[in-house]
Amino acid sequence: MPYDRNHPFNDLPLLPPVQDVEDIEILRKLVTASRALAGANSNVKRLPNPYMLINTVALQEAKTSTAIENIFTTEDDLYKAVSDTIKEDQANAGTKEVLRYREALWTGFKQIAGRGRLELDAVIAIFRQIKNSTAGIRAPQSLTTIRRGQSEFRSGEVIYTPPRGAGLLERLVENMLDYLNNDDKYTADPLIKMCVAHYQFEAIHPFADGNGRTGRIINLLYLVQKGLLDQPVLYLSKYIIVNKEDYYYHLGAVTQRGSWKPWIMYMLDAVEKTSSLTSQLISSILEQMEATLEHARTKIKWYNKEVNELLFSQPYIKPRMVGNLLNISSRTTLGKYFNEMVEAGLLHPAKDGKEVYYINSDLIAILQG
Repeated sequence: MPYDRNHPFNDLPLLPPVQDVEDIEILRKLVTASRALAGANSNVKRLPNPYMLINTVALQEAKTSTAIENIFTTEDDLYKAVSDTIKEDQANAGTKEVLRYREALWTGFKQIAGRGRLELDAVIAIFRQIKNSTAGIRAPQSLTTIRRGQSEFRSGEVIYTPPRGAGLLERLVENMLDYLNNDDKYTADPLIKMCVAHYQFEAIHPFADGNGRTGRIINLLYLVQKGLLDQPVLYLSKYIIVNKEDYYYHLGAVTQRGSWKPWIMYMLDAVEKTSSLTSQLISSILEQMEATLEHARTKIKWYNKEVNELLFSQPYIKPRMVGNLLNISSRTTLGKYFNEMVEAGLLHPAKDGKEVYYINSDLIAILQG
């Protein structure tokens, strides 16, 4: 039967796709995307402490992925929350959403490290972390539809009705996960599988909300699972938000016409371009770290590599962070140390009420560039 957007897409085909999705043009694009991804992962390995990326590259991915869903926060609010300059429960709604995305990403990363595969309970846990909810897979009676936004032409019009029915969503998600996990049965290249499974997850739309963000986290975790990324830090959402209309158009084309090739080409291009972007971002951070360390050592006697790494772990730094690192509890001593870093041009001070924190402007310039 022809696809009808006003009726549940219960005929969503199981994976793998019926048609061959690996023609010559796709395979050529796969080679360039794979090379770019390998280059980005090599740069990740250059970092002295990979967890530095939690509050730099991973935070940018979280912010942008959340913005795709029209949920926004400012860089300033986000950095304050990350540095504990403001408490998370005092943060605005947009900032809380971004922080939950970041935590969901790292929760999933730990589960992948422990199990070596994506499973349904992990997917549900990621969704719950994102939405701060105890909900799970949509109930059979849930009349979920995807409609045009209020700012769009023909606002409110139904553009897609995902599948619904007792046990159907669970079977579809389990099929998708089997496709990703079972390399003996499904032998496609991991990047091709990621592209195909991302469409499938968004088409299943297993949750009442938060499917886009959950799906984008699954992409990164799967790349980690297959050994293509050591850390889930690919800045994939940057490409999607810049090319948002194409993203939704190609998703719809698979649903309506089974048009897989343009969708896969789009996603492989996203991997290639954002791998290059992520690689450059990491290179810029490493180069600035080296330049800052070299400069600081000529100005500050006590300054060392560990403090330098801390200053590049997140854009806003509080004195107690350096105190904990150097085992210094004296406010007077810490005040002296931070004055020296300010005089050397490494940081500049700012206040939020009575709270004083210090900003690494060089790091912010890289992240916002």
